[in-house]
Amino acid sequence: MDLKLLLTALALALILEGLLPFAGPGRYRKMVDELARLSDNQLRTIGLAVMLAGLFLLYLVRA
Repeated sequence: MDLKLLLTALALALILEGLLPFAGPGRYRKMVDELARLSDNQLRTIGLAVMLAGLFLLYLVRA
């Protein structure tokens, strides 16, 4: 894998992660509070769903 491509993907992920707290800090704080109330299994399920969505999108883009 090309290191430049990997760093580009990491940079884009960081930009996307920063959009929510930058654009709406109040809403972001509420969302984080809600996430803190979820059980570990619920968080794992959400994480798995997000990873699968990312893999599917990657498959569509790279195919």
